[in-house]
Amino acid sequence: MHELGLLSGVVPAVVEAASQRGATGCEAVGLQVGALTGAVPEALQGAWPLATAGTILEGARLEIEPLPAAIWCPGCQAEVEIDQFYALTCPICATPSGQLVHGREFQVTWADLTGT
Repeated sequence: MHELGLLSGVVPAVVEAASQRGATGCEAVGLQVGALTGAVPEALQGAWPLATAGTILEGARLEIEPLPAAIWCPGCQAEVEIDQFYALTCPICATPSGQLVHGREFQVTWADLTGT
């Protein structure tokens, strides 16, 4: 399961941050997931209990913020959301762009730690 592998990098990082802050538990963890990462939010939710078992995060909620893919369009002079299956081309004016600005994010944005 690809998502369990992704979470195997997230969980130790959050556990380490919690330990450094003297936390005794965690209520929830926020995770941004870009549309182009290949990660499926439902699969991440399913893998979360396995990834957190036996850690300070066991029982914590995983709150996923899905982020759409977006490019900077030089023709429109704007950030434009693209479908994840589009080439890096503006869906408004058809100008090609190599400037992906969102879509590959996979990062912890917050953790609701307890006992700190």
